[in-house]
Amino acid sequence: MTEFKLLATAAAGIEALVNRELKDLGYQTQTENGRVRFQGDIKAIARTNLWLRTADRVKIIVGEFDAKTFDDLFEQTKALAWEELLPIDANFPVSGRSSHHSQLHNVPSIQAITKKAIVERLSMVYHRRTRLTESGSKYPIEVAIDKDHVILTLDTTGDSLFKRGYRQAKGAAPMKENLAAALVMLAHWFPDNPFVDPVCGSGTIPIEAALIGHNIAPGINRHFMMEQWLNLTPAELLDEVRDEADAQAHYDVELDITGYDIDQSMVAIAQQNARAAGLSQDITFKQLALKDWRTEKLNGVIVANPPYGERLSDQANVRELYRQMGQLYRPMTTWSKYILTADLEFEKFYGAPATKKRKLYNGALRTDLFQYWGKKQR
Repeated sequence: MTEFKLLATAAAGIEALVNRELKDLGYQTQTENGRVRFQGDIKAIARTNLWLRTADRVKIIVGEFDAKTFDDLFEQTKALAWEELLPIDANFPVSGRSSHHSQLHNVPSIQAITKKAIVERLSMVYHRRTRLTESGSKYPIEVAIDKDHVILTLDTTGDSLFKRGYRQAKGAAPMKENLAAALVMLAHWFPDNPFVDPVCGSGTIPIEAALIGHNIAPGINRHFMMEQWLNLTPAELLDEVRDEADAQAHYDVELDITGYDIDQSMVAIAQQNARAAGLSQDITFKQLALKDWRTEKLNGVIVANPPYGERLSDQANVRELYRQMGQLYRPMTTWSKYILTADLEFEKFYGAPATKKRKLYNGALRTDLFQYWGKKQR
């Protein structure tokens, strides 16, 4: 099978997790800002789309080069073997982005010239004197320029990988599934230990924990753009990869995962999403205020994404919640706590400095993951 140069894109701050996932799948990697490079055949593309929990997309690198003029961009794009990827009827929209550090920064012009170059290449190869119909399957192309370096990619994923397919409903400020999975992975939780989300909202963090606990591939119940590509993707490939993933799942593992929320309507939404994920028997959701929770269990993990109090009118209530967290969690010395918030004064109200902090982005919002490591009791 043809080997492709590939990119797995990721939100800032979690590239290392994507790198680890790819290495666990058996690929050699190179980590850069916002992406991890690797190589593989069409089956590798299917496997990584199916298995990557923390990435956004998997893309084929069609070519990369330096370009300071539109002539450079046109000629070097035209020189690439687009016919090896795009059939004669391919529908290939071109999107673009460019940094302020590049000579070429007019994105509409970059897109138009890239598109024209690909059209000329395909028209020449396919001996077309009339326009290409673009009536077939979609092959989304992106041209990205940073410091005059051009990377042309083909998106194999379609809808971003965070769209697992189980979210039937959501709350006011839902967390993306891949960030939720990243939080669970950063917590170093083992499936034989208790897992609690005290402010679970629509249930994304507990659901991602259950998927990890059972080793269920996050993309097993969704489709990908590459499935439409009859010229590249063998007809039975995705079924084969899904069957292999299903055989690796540990459905019989018993999990102790609980999600609490003060709002009963959010609890109902979380339960609905868990049912859609096929995990309703693995997660307990209950209506409960954070301050009212108690447990005799040991060696657990708490992962929470509480309200951030971005509006001044909310700040006092949110910081009272942080204070309640500190009062309740500080004595729980065998438990590890991982709390994500944009409030950089969190430690002050929690009442203790974090063992470690990690900068992450919840969408475009800069946040910190405040980590309090417990000491397990044997």
